[in-house]
Amino acid sequence: MPQLFIEFFSEEIPARMQTRAADDLLRLLEGQLNAAGLKGESAKAFAGPRRLAVVIEGLPERTPDLKEERKGPRVGAPEQALAGFLKAAGLSSIEEATVQEDPKGAFYVARIDKPGRATADIVAEALPTVAKSFPWPKSMRSGEQDFYWVRPLQSIVALFNNQIVPCEIGGIAADRLTRGHRFHAPSSFEVSDFEDYAAKLRAQWVVLDTAERKALILERANKLCKDAGLEMVEDAGLLDEVAGLVEWPVPVLGKMDPAFLDLPAEVIRLSMRTHQKYFAVWNPQVNALAPNFVTVANIDAIDSGKAIAAGNARVLSARLNDARYFWDLDRFYDPIERTKPKTLDAKERGAKLEQIVFHQKLGTIGQKVRRIRELAKHIIPAVEAKLLVPNDQFAFMVDEAARLSKMDLTTETVGEFPELQGQIGHVLAN
Repeated sequence: MPQLFIEFFSEEIPARMQTRAADDLLRLLEGQLNAAGLKGESAKAFAGPRRLAVVIEGLPERTPDLKEERKGPRVGAPEQALAGFLKAAGLSSIEEATVQEDPKGAFYVARIDKPGRATADIVAEALPTVAKSFPWPKSMRSGEQDFYWVRPLQSIVALFNNQIVPCEIGGIAADRLTRGHRFHAPSSFEVSDFEDYAAKLRAQWVVLDTAERKALILERANKLCKDAGLEMVEDAGLLDEVAGLVEWPVPVLGKMDPAFLDLPAEVIRLSMRTHQKYFAVWNPQVNALAPNFVTVANIDAIDSGKAIAAGNARVLSARLNDARYFWDLDRFYDPIERTKPKTLDAKERGAKLEQIVFHQKLGTIGQKVRRIRELAKHIIPAVEAKLLVPNDQFAFMVDEAARLSKMDLTTETVGEFPELQGQIGHVLAN
């Protein structure tokens, strides 16, 4: 049966929006088709840095002819009821209706014949509706058209049964032209259906399926690390994001300055992950982070990524230098000379907790800590008998843990990396 294939090609779509956008495109398009009486046998949506695509298999070429009987008001009903019935049934006068008898009396009945419509015509009406109502979290208008998309829309492929579906969205007419990789294959090319599209995209340096891009990143990155005697620290969230940033994923193993390894591992990983989208690398021989990282390029560089690795290493060094500055402020009273160690329970930290508002009606973090310590005193008797340490020692340990629990909120490192609250306290306490 015929196939419907749609592609919206634009400037870069933010990675965090791609999966949801693909689902929304399929949901909205199927909703429009189903409302018109069309249902396919299978459907799948795809998303990438510059494109959203949907393929629906098994759609009929047209909707079936419909014959419908619509029961109306009772004979002799008020004019207002008759007028409403005529409008709903599409009749011009009550003479066009027939009268049927049932146990409850005589009623008007309209016999409605609805001829089927060509699927291509339905799609041509549905696509502009889908595009204009698309629920992007953020969108923008480009050019003079009153049309919003996540980034400027550049082209639309709309094919049904290998033929172009004539429609226009935001001043762009649908056709069969799309483009490959931005750098390796920027020229446009024609496609006849989804199979032709997927094959030609691959030849044009674009991996269409997100799951395949993720698998390629993991496979190639793990091989790079294994060949170097290392292991990549897997990060599912980062993998999802990076797979949305590249069309042709090429992992590159880079080196960082080993001097930065004196920073907490959590700080290094977060700097890599949040700011640079790098994967951290583990050295199993010493059971610690290695002075390396994995970045995923979007091109197959002629030097096998050496220049990319060097450039990324320089950027990472700048980020880690910033992190080291904050970390030294937290560890030393004199961060320049790195003298006079500063502990987690330094006196000034407690004073700062009294200046951090926890909740307008509940006071400061310092007040919250005091409440936690009081609550702990009531909980201790319920568990202390089951422990192997003396009760008084256990009570002291719990009170200390409660007292220090929020102390790292006063650190410069947590101020720069809020995601590390709790972890930085653990490192400073040890």
